[in-house]
Amino acid sequence: MGVRILESLLPLKPRDALRDAAAGLTLASMNAPQVLGYTRIAGTPVVTGLYTVLLPLVGFALFGSSRHLVVAADSATAAIFSSSLSRMAPLASEKYMALVGMLTLLTAGLLLLARIFKLGFLADFLSRTALVGFLTGVGIQVGVAMLPDMIGVAAPSHRTLVQAWEVMGGLPHLNTFDLGLSVLVVGAILSGKRFFPHFPTAMVVVVGMIAASAAFDFAGHGVAVIGPVPGGLPSLRWPNVSWAETLALLPGAASCFVMIIAQSAATSRVYALRHGERVDENADILGLAAANAGAAFTGAFVVNGSPTQTAMADNAGARSQVAQLTFAAIVVVVLVALTGPLQYLPHSVLASIVFTIAVGMVDIRGLKAILAEGEGEFRLALLAAAAVPGVGVEQGILLAIVLSLVRHVRHSYRPHISILAPNALGRWEPTPAAPGLETAPGLIVYRFAADLFYANVDRFADEARELIAKAPSPVRHFVIDAGALTDIDFSAARTLRDLLTELQAKKIEVVMGRVSADLREDLERHGIVAALGAEKIFRTLHEALAAVGVMAQGGA
Repeated sequence: MGVRILESLLPLKPRDALRDAAAGLTLASMNAPQVLGYTRIAGTPVVTGLYTVLLPLVGFALFGSSRHLVVAADSATAAIFSSSLSRMAPLASEKYMALVGMLTLLTAGLLLLARIFKLGFLADFLSRTALVGFLTGVGIQVGVAMLPDMIGVAAPSHRTLVQAWEVMGGLPHLNTFDLGLSVLVVGAILSGKRFFPHFPTAMVVVVGMIAASAAFDFAGHGVAVIGPVPGGLPSLRWPNVSWAETLALLPGAASCFVMIIAQSAATSRVYALRHGERVDENADILGLAAANAGAAFTGAFVVNGSPTQTAMADNAGARSQVAQLTFAAIVVVVLVALTGPLQYLPHSVLASIVFTIAVGMVDIRGLKAILAEGEGEFRLALLAAAAVPGVGVEQGILLAIVLSLVRHVRHSYRPHISILAPNALGRWEPTPAAPGLETAPGLIVYRFAADLFYANVDRFADEARELIAKAPSPVRHFVIDAGALTDIDFSAARTLRDLLTELQAKKIEVVMGRVSADLREDLERHGIVAALGAEKIFRTLHEALAAVGVMAQGGA
């Protein structure tokens, strides 16, 4: 396993470094309030949000390859682990933080294994459709979870639907001061994103609310504040967790792992293409492993390649990880000298910041695009979205993966099946297969647009039999267009040989066209070449048609 370091930084010119450092200042001003807010989702002390943009940023800058990816706290992964750990220990307790640390370390270990064994492809099993639905569901779940703090009511349940019911029941007792602050904060941040996207609205709001809280004693008026925040740099620690508890954390770590490699890989690819750069996904996975290990040992929580924070850095002009390292340096200054004022920050303000993040996760535009592509894909996205608030975040991502796989298998099981048939001008063109169609009298050119495997080969054979049986004239030549076939398994080969024997007994000549070299090796290995005859297999469809004495029409 070759390891290269500093790929995300080098080569670097002094002028470029200054530009990226300035971008890092902008990134810090816009992103610091968000990482504080993510602790509300994670169920951890506020200061741990700052820890996620300290050593993790340094770890990825050293070992990652993407010059743009911002690896920090993320709402999706925070929601995944908090949903399961909240049932094992009280939020923000010493035990809870130990569990968070071990789960983060397990996530780092899984990422390291993925780097060693090149398992990054596993993220591809989470389709874009399912990911949009899942993140929308997380947005709904997070938004509901923030409502109690935003209006000052109690909602102790960790179940989203129960929480929503508890919030409704608490409306007669809501704190109007908290509600007013929340409306002001949400309105200001959403308006800032809409009309002044490059202005650090959230930072201005946080500073303003801290100053107002200290000056007008919000706490004395019944507004809950976060209280004293420990200053100084985090100490290195090993999570104190039993072996049994460690095993119980593995499913949550695996869910975080899938989300990290899916979301990070997609984000780094987008920005590499945008800037004409090459990205090494294996190096990025190693960088993500280092980042999560750094988070685990410094008392933080799972970090991820964040699309929103990466977009912030790119819009600020960042072109290397110097910007992220500048962000980390600013966090050092804040931890050493500026944590004192954070104690005046109202919980409702922090919850409102997270609520605006949740609103951004509900991807209406993405759902509309999916609906425009097809209702089946849209139903899959809606089911993934409903699963998160309905049954839980961890179960939601597992369902999203299962739905992605089921849809892929369904496509392979019921692929497009067509034959070449004459159009109104008499020229051949691909036409959905239906009984009663033929390519020409005595000829059917048959195309099955998927690899043949045990689950779909019977459909391949049954469709072929029905087309032959109901053809307008007796079929003498049956040409298989193998352009879409790349692989055939043992079970499919047995069924295909049986079909060939059956058709040959009926004096129907079977010929295969557009057979690639790799597919031909499979056919030879499974005995299909011997059963059909090597002279019946051709590299092009034109050659196959010529072999049965037919001239192709219209680009067949």
